[in-house]
Amino acid sequence: MPSTTKRFSQQTLSAFNEIKYLYIRSGDHRFIAIWVVVVEGRVLVRSWNDKPGGWYRAFLAHPEGHVRLEYREIAVRAVRPRSERLNDAADAAYGAKYTTKANAKYVKGFVLPSRRVNTLELLPA
Repeated sequence: MPSTTKRFSQQTLSAFNEIKYLYIRSGDHRFIAIWVVVVEGRVLVRSWNDKPGGWYRAFLAHPEGHVRLEYREIAVRAVRPRSERLNDAADAAYGAKYTTKANAKYVKGFVLPSRRVNTLELLPA
């Protein structure tokens, strides 16, 4: 990525890393709770299912949106990561962060190719 790309502050990255559920929306889509991981200082989100009316498709159509973090709303822009290495690291990060028995099914499912392609990186808008 070009060095001119805006990045989140270390404090904001820590907040993304600490929360379990990130509330996110793009365009007219409602806020929805999703999982979020931080890998190499980058904020990654992945959709469990690729529904036509879901948040992932909303971001593909309108890459700018918002997240709720620490009682504030932050403007974000979503881009598809180009690196397989980054996607592999996201797989590991989801497994390390979401460790309950109830999460196991989703962590295993997130590594499937059909879900890995639904990964987005969030950047400050």
